[in-house]
Parts: sequence; C-alpha cells; structure tokens
Amino acid sequence: MGRMVIIKKSFTNPKSIYAILLLGIFTFLFLGAEYLYVNMISLTAGEEKTVIAQNYALGISAVGFLLYPLFHRFLKRRVQIVGLFILALAAAVCNFLVQKHVSYSSTLLSGMALFLFLGILGSAAHYLFFKLAKDRTHLARMVGISYALGIFLQFLNNNLVDLETAEALILSLFALVALALLLKAERLCRQENAEAEEPQSPAIEAIEEDGKGTRKKIAAGGFLALLVILMACIFSTLDNAVTMHHATGTDIGQWPRLLLAVSGLSAGFLFDIRKRKFMTMMMYCVMLMSVICVVVLKLGGPFLIGLIVFYLSAGFFVVFFTTSFLDFARHMPTPALWAGMGRAMNNVSAALLANASVALLVSDSNGMASIILALVLFVAVSVVIYLYTAWMPVSSGAPKDIPADLDPQEAFRLLSELFILTPKETEVFDKLVNSEESIQEIADGLYLSRRTCQRHIAAIYEKAGVKSRMGLYQLYIEKQRRP
Repeated sequence: MGRMVIIKKSFTNPKSIYAILLLGIFTFLFLGAEYLYVNMISLTAGEEKTVIAQNYALGISAVGFLLYPLFHRFLKRRVQIVGLFILALAAAVCNFLVQKHVSYSSTLLSGMALFLFLGILGSAAHYLFFKLAKDRTHLARMVGISYALGIFLQFLNNNLVDLETAEALILSLFALVALALLLKAERLCRQENAEAEEPQSPAIEAIEEDGKGTRKKIAAGGFLALLVILMACIFSTLDNAVTMHHATGTDIGQWPRLLLAVSGLSAGFLFDIRKRKFMTMMMYCVMLMSVICVVVLKLGGPFLIGLIVFYLSAGFFVVFFTTSFLDFARHMPTPALWAGMGRAMNNVSAALLANASVALLVSDSNGMASIILALVLFVAVSVVIYLYTAWMPVSSGAPKDIPADLDPQEAFRLLSELFILTPKETEVFDKLVNSEESIQEIADGLYLSRRTCQRHIAAIYEKAGVKSRMGLYQLYIEKQRRP
C-alpha cells in the first residue's frame, strides 16, 4: 500500500505532470513533422530519394540536439527564452513550407531547417524533463507514458485530419504549446532552485572531483552512445523498409502505431523493475527478436510480421535510449548535453546509414547480405553491452554491505551513492541518521519548506526500501557491518 501511495504521488506531482506533457508533446511534434515531411517529399521524389531525405533530416536534427547545450551554457536566460520563441515560430513557418511542397529542393531545404529547429527544442525538452523528474525510481515509466502520449496524439491527428494544410496548422499550434510548456517547466525549475537548492555535500563533491571516476563515466557514456548507434542500425533498416513500402503507395494503415504506444508503456513499467537493474538485459532480448525478424523477412516471411515486430520493438528502443541517457546525465557535469543524447545518437545513426541501408534493401535480392549484417551487428551489440555494463558509474542493483573498516564518513558517502540519492536527499539523509532533529528542524537547518523536506524524506524511504525513520537508521547501521 505504501509503495502504491508513493507511485501515485510521483505521477500526480505537478512537476512530473509537466515533465510528461513536455516530452509527450515534443514526441508528437517530432513524429508528426516527420510523417508530414515524408508524405510531401514522396510527392516529388521516388522511394529511394524519400528515404534518404528523411534520414538526412533526422541527421540535421541531431545537430540541433548538440547545439542547445552551447546555447544553455553561454547565453543568458532572457536570450534563451527569446531564442526558443523564435525557434517555435520558425518551426511553424517551416511546417507550412513543407506542406506546400513546391519542389523537391524547396521541400528538402524547408524540412532540414524544420528538423534543425526541432532538434534544439527537443534538446531543451529533454533537459527540462531531466530537471523536473527528480524521482529517478519511476523514470522509465514517466518516459514510457510521455512516449505513449505522443504516439496517441499522432494517431488521432493522422486519423481525424485529412487535409495536409490542417495537419500543418495543428503541428504549428503544438509547436507553440511546446514553447509554453518549456517556459513553464523552466519557471518551475527556477522556483525549486530558489527554494531548496544548496551547495552540494562534501560526499557528492568528492565523487565528482575524482579524476579516475570522471574518466570512467566518460567511457561509460561513450559505450552507451555506441550501443544506441549499433542498435539503431537494425531499427533504421526496418524503418527504411517500412518507409519504402509507404512511399510506393503501400497502405500500411494507422493501427500499427498503437503498438508503439503499447510497447512504450510496457517498456516503461518493465524497465523500472528493481530500479532498472534488468533494463539493459531486457533491451538485449528485444534486439535479438529484431535480428530474428530481419532474418525471417529476408528469407521470404510476410511483411506484416516485420511491421508488427518493428513497432513493438521500436517502442522499447525509444524508452531505453531516452531513459538511459536521462539517468546517465545526473552523473555528468554537463547534463544539458547528455539528457537528449539518446535521441541525437539514434538520429545520427539513421543519417549515416541512409545511403548504405537503401542500397542494401534495393540490391540484396537473396537477402544473405542483410542477414550477415544483422548477425554481425548483434555480435557487436553483445560486446558493447558487456563493456557498458562493466563501466557504468553506478550499479542499479540493491545496496550491498559496506566493509566495517571504513570510517563513518566514507561509509555514509558510499551508502548515499548506492541508494542513488540526489545532493539534497543526501543532506536530508545525513540529518535523519546522524541527528535527532525533527522534520521541521531539519527543514529549517537546510533552508527548506516543511513540504519540500517531507518530499525528500519520502524519496529516501522509497530508494532505501524502508517505511520509517527508525527503519532507515537500522538499515544504515546494518549496512556498516560485515555479513
């Protein structure tokens, strides 16, 4: 019952709601713009050029994802707000230019500009989602819900709106809605910083200042990026196959997109089991299923099977790379760069593989080259998963016993890290186990409101798996003893 109450509070918290809406609206905006762009470009080009144009647009959006951290770092807040407003208006204009599809060149250039703007807006959305989603315990669920929301909105838009002009208008309006949510999210983050943000505790600072630890985190981030790129190779090939069928006039219908929403929701709830301890292994199994699907398709299997497997596995993949980098960003000194890196790496992979993937799909008549490539990629993914797991900065498993020969301060630091506490939760945790102060006294001593302090305490109890302060203290003492 207590766990259900905590889950309910997590998803009824205004910041969680804004985070889910923000990422969900961006997902709809990005996928809706991609769908409109592919439809319009296919009217002026063949299926091969359509696929290549689509993937080049995805590649330029990755540039936008990498540009936002520079804007965030070097521009003042007011300039950032004005810039986001201009970008939202520019995206709205580009939507209408794409919808006009005067020529292949004009549609291509308008689409490239559109996805550059969307990349910058998307990077801002991911970073503010990271700032608002303080409770990491249910991070994958929040990502899964937001992804399902975006897919469902796209499903409604594609089924209820028949005219491309109306579709472009709706996308333009949602670009302004996304801007409003960005500004509201930024305001909520500033209010929280003004109310509760304090300098980091010595334990956290010690973790961040460890040069060896920093190098290990950077290596883990590199392996994670490589893992996403390799996995995206398989999904991009399947996606290109679907796009080519769509460009030639094959009606695949809209119902398969509901599978994306279902798989995204399922992935969110499954990944969060045991604090995402099994998330990478689950994604590995999904990857294996996708490789088998490629083999079956190339051996003459029905296209419908490939379509269903693609949509089911794609939802898991999106939730995986989004959650992984959002979780990883909290270990890095520049979270604005890492929060949206999953989407950026996925889009980079699609752009780099555009020509090779299309050429393979067109020329591989017997399917052996595609099968061999899929198996090679699977082996590469297996190796990179092993390396990433070995270099992850923080294990997602349950806390282990701490050796008794450590001094209390070092034991406290390690236990805080194993519980995956935020800087502010670490300070509250210190007061809970090393003092007899009341909740109000702890709040006053840390310059927090009582409500904010209680929220931190609830998060600590959830992460530690206890229900009371006495239970937390007993766990704290027990974990400092040898088994």
